[in-house]
Amino acid sequence: MSSLALNDEQRALRETVADFLAGHGNARKEADSDAGLWRSIAELGWAAVQVPEEFGGLGLGAVELALLMEEMGRSLARTPFFATVVLAQGALLHAAGEAARQRCLPALAEGTRSATLILGPGLDARAGSLTLHARRDGEGWRLEGESAQVLDGSSAELAYVAARVEGGDGVALFEVPADAAGLQRTALEVWDLTRPQAHWRFAGVSLDAAARLDVPGSAAAGLARAQALAMLQLAAEQVGGAAQCLALTTAYTAERVQFGRAVASFQAVKHRCAEMMVRIETARSVVRGVAARVAAASLDDAALAAEAAAARVLATEAYRYCAQEAIQLHGGVGFTWEYDPQMHFKRAQWASQWLGTPRLLREALAAQLLDAA
Repeated sequence: MSSLALNDEQRALRETVADFLAGHGNARKEADSDAGLWRSIAELGWAAVQVPEEFGGLGLGAVELALLMEEMGRSLARTPFFATVVLAQGALLHAAGEAARQRCLPALAEGTRSATLILGPGLDARAGSLTLHARRDGEGWRLEGESAQVLDGSSAELAYVAARVEGGDGVALFEVPADAAGLQRTALEVWDLTRPQAHWRFAGVSLDAAARLDVPGSAAAGLARAQALAMLQLAAEQVGGAAQCLALTTAYTAERVQFGRAVASFQAVKHRCAEMMVRIETARSVVRGVAARVAAASLDDAALAAEAAAARVLATEAYRYCAQEAIQLHGGVGFTWEYDPQMHFKRAQWASQWLGTPRLLREALAAQLLDAA
């Protein structure tokens, strides 16, 4: 059984990340501050955490990456970290060939390039959900189709694109520069301002042969594993956001006085905060447990998909519950711009719709358990 206790290096990493982000939060700043924060993150080496040493990374694992994601969720950091490190690097590590990893991963690990991943709607890796099509064009390829919501799609320098290949060749993974001829991207107005998105339209985008990164026949399984690992890391981010909602709520209710007493002294408020804490700790334990098993390489693809789904369901519901409770327990100011609970509520709603909704994940888990029985 994998231990959930953090070692000294992991605790030091968590504290360093928390201290840095506490002084560099940019959720309320203009978008021009985003590039500076990303440069600082790259200089600290965070973008290299999960990349193996042979590709220019630090060679750490899922636990360390989850610690980073939890603190980013706590601070509502607006950076291309999730898109570049979790999504793009994950796709390369699990769905690309050796030569493609050797060529593409070092720049992403250094943070000198930002990237994103394009799958189906809501980051669905299943072949039937993919909206882009690839067909042979001489020695190269031509991409057609649209992706309605691309994370960090306005700022990413390139995208790793999963497309269905015409002619029965299944699914393929392509590298597409953001300035490719025939590619149009349009920034979207989004509810959650900490998650920039854009619409990408591929109108006959021509790529050379080297742009295809996968070994034919292996991309679908690799992308499915990358999706499951991204679910786990998004769950870690949600746990951090939920924990911050509780911290904000306890601090506010301790200061606010009603009927001559601090609101935090009311039994009903204590019960609601206790329920928030129980949900957070339950979700955190599952996330760290799954991350530890990933690091120990003790999960096959089916088990990983199931356990990542369970972590996502718990984290999604914990975050949504804590965000709405934070707004309620902040009283009349909870939904105003000057206070953070409304920002966490928007992030919680956004996160619940990507990489599988709780309802769909429960259905998948139930089907898997019934099949196993």
